Amino acid sequence: MSDLRRTPLFPEYEKHGAKTIDFGGWDLPVQFSGIKTEHEVTRTKAGLFDVSHMGEISVKGPKSLDFLQYLVTNDVSKLVPSRAQYTIMCYENGGTVDDLIIYMLAEDDYLLVVNAANTDKDYEWLVRNNQYNSDEVSITNISDEYVQLALQGPKSEEILQKITETDLSEIKFFRFMDNVLFNGLKQPAIVSRTGYTGEDGFEIYIEKSEGPELWNLILDAGKDNGLEPIGLGARDTLRFEVNLALYGQELSKDITPVEAGLTFAVKVNKESDFIGKEALKNQVENGSVRKLVGIEMVDKGIPRHGYSVWKDATEIGFVTSGTQSPTLNKNLGLVLIDSQFATEGTELEVQVRKRTLKAKVVKTPFYKRDK
Repeated sequence: MSDLRRTPLFPEYEKHGAKTIDFGGWDLPVQFSGIKTEHEVTRTKAGLFDVSHMGEISVKGPKSLDFLQYLVTNDVSKLVPSRAQYTIMCYENGGTVDDLIIYMLAEDDYLLVVNAANTDKDYEWLVRNNQYNSDEVSITNISDEYVQLALQGPKSEEILQKITETDLSEIKFFRFMDNVLFNGLKQPAIVSRTGYTGEDGFEIYIEKSEGPELWNLILDAGKDNGLEPIGLGARDTLRFEVNLALYGQELSKDITPVEAGLTFAVKVNKESDFIGKEALKNQVENGSVRKLVGIEMVDKGIPRHGYSVWKDATEIGFVTSGTQSPTLNKNLGLVLIDSQFATEGTELEVQVRKRTLKAKVVKTPFYKRDK
């Protein structure tokens, strides 16, 4: 008997030939038809992902805005109901607790969507740093209440529109609607125009009992559009090509969001104090010692997570993520290196097992979709 956690959609995987793996304690599909095929399907048509392992934390109460302003790097005061915001929680030294999305459901009512492996840690971090009483700020881990699906790709809106009366074209990027009804389902869903692939698409949150039915409803609606279920393997190559950070690789307790190139979400000039502000402000104003950049291999070889990066026989950093890009058919990597070597065109070396292979710094993101 497996000790791994399973989402409510686990019984559906087998119907589509899924190969599952242990992903942070969850039994999840790494692939269905194959990673490269699923990657291309998402880029050119549409893919459906089960991301119900992601964590959801509710923060409510009259002091919830003040509380969140202290906990995260972005300016939560800019949110209004039906808008979402990407942000980061940091330690005092600027290292990353987690990156997350905040949905403002209503005044004094926020939904935080966090990384699966960090859910418990994030919840404890929020509770530990809550200086308010329960009448002012209430924090609840509601992860077990939701199924989360991601429908991604250029055909996403066309497919999803077939099963709802809601005009999905009205949902703009990082906006959402929280009372969307789908054909035959009783519970309303939150539908946001967000994703982790670089393509147009939606992330959908619905009461877990309706998750499997919604999964099948979407797959049926997308049959004529080439829609396929997509696993974690393609999810990783898709996000990699568009330089979206993965916690544990581009971000960690030892890597700050400024080093990772996420300064757009670090508002060091917002009035509110926040945890890590001083350390991050110093990096923003004076430059960080390390910087995340893209590389393309010159020699034949793939730069994998953890491989060391060298310049003139001196170790200057390491690979955070790397693969053969399915879209571009190039061996690419993201590397965290000394900032002085981060200029585009700089030649570096990557230690690939026992070989030292040439690479060069290139512009990121590696891929951008046509608007």
